Amino acid sequence: GWLPALRLVRRGSKAVTRHWKAMHFQRQKLLAVTEYLPPRPAVPPRCLPARRDGPQEEDGYVRLLRRQVEQAFRSSRMVAVCQYNSMPDEDVATMRHYLRKHNIEVKFVFNEIVRPVLAQSKYRNLLPLFVCRNILLVSPETRAREMLRVLKGIPQVNLLGACIDDTILSRQGVENFARLPSLETSQGQTVGALALLPSQTSSLLQRGPSLLTALLDEHIRRLRDTGAPGQPPQEQGTG
Repeated sequence: GWLPALRLVRRGSKAVTRHWKAMHFQRQKLLAVTEYLPPRPAVPPRCLPARRDGPQEEDGYVRLLRRQVEQAFRSSRMVAVCQYNSMPDEDVATMRHYLRKHNIEVKFVFNEIVRPVLAQSKYRNLLPLFVCRNILLVSPETRAREMLRVLKGIPQVNLLGACIDDTILSRQGVENFARLPSLETSQGQTVGALALLPSQTSSLLQRGPSLLTALLDEHIRRLRDTGAPGQPPQEQGTG
C-alpha cells in the first residue's frame, strides 16, 4: 500500500493542562460576602419548653417476641444463658440437632427484647449476662449434664449462667449441679438413710426380750432333761 512520505511520531510525556491554581483574592472575598447565613430564632431553643411527644404504640411483633420469652422462662425448668459467637449455619444445625436429642431447644434472642422482660420478673439478677449476642438453651427438664457434654465440643458457644428450678447458678454452679446424682437415686439414698435408724432402734429394743426368751427356753429344756428335785411325780392313769 501507499505510505506517506512524512510521518510524525510523538514521543515523551503528554502535556498536562490541569494544574492547581489558587483562587483569586477578589473571588474569595466575593464568596465570603455572599455566603448564606440562616436567621437566628427569636427565642433561643434552650428557652423553649421541652417537646412532649405522645405515647408511641409498641410494635406488635415486639410484644409477640416478649411474650415468647416470658413463656420460655415460665414453662422451662432449665434456662441457660450462653454467649454466641459467629459460626457456620451447618454447625448451628448440628448443635440444634444434638441438643434436641436431649429435649433442649435453642432460642436466639435480642437484648432489647429480653432485658425489659427480666427487669420486671424474678429473674432480674440475670440482666448482667445480657451484654452481647446471647442465646438461650431451654428445657422442661434439668438436663445440665447433657447440655455441658454437647457444649464441650462447641467452642463458639460459652455458658455464662443458668436458672435451674428457679435457682440462679453461675457456670461453676451448673457444673457442680451436673455432678449430682439423679433425683431417683437421691430419693432412694434418703429413704435408705431414714429407714436405717428406725430399723436399728427396733433391733435394739427387741434384743433384750428375745435374749430373755432364749434363756428361759434353755432353762426349761434343761429342767426337763435332768428332772429337777422336788418335782411332783406324774400321776399314773387307771386302766
